[in-house]
Amino acid sequence: MSFQKVAKKQDFEKNDKKLVVVNDQEILVMKVENDYYAIANKCPHMGGSLFKGNLENGVITCARHGAKFDAKTGKALGKPKILFLEFKVEDDQSYPIKLEENDILVDIEN
Repeated sequence: MSFQKVAKKQDFEKNDKKLVVVNDQEILVMKVENDYYAIANKCPHMGGSLFKGNLENGVITCARHGAKFDAKTGKALGKPKILFLEFKVEDDQSYPIKLEENDILVDIEN
């Protein structure tokens, strides 16, 4: 595992999100309650930025078509919709997080 520092704990408020770039990959780091999680910023449906979406109750919703993902695991929870059509969506990539004192580290090489 190759953890890289991406942020500090004090950069986050409760239920907050930050977009970071690690090795040219956009990663969405989220604080849900008092824990931190990381998933790919790219929605598996049509590539929309999940950072632009809404984080509520541990669920991130893509702003583009409403696909929903568990912030902790990246698991797809709700299908994207366009008008009255629903589409299949894959789970999003999640990444391990490690905390070292006030630093937040992410491993994208898993």
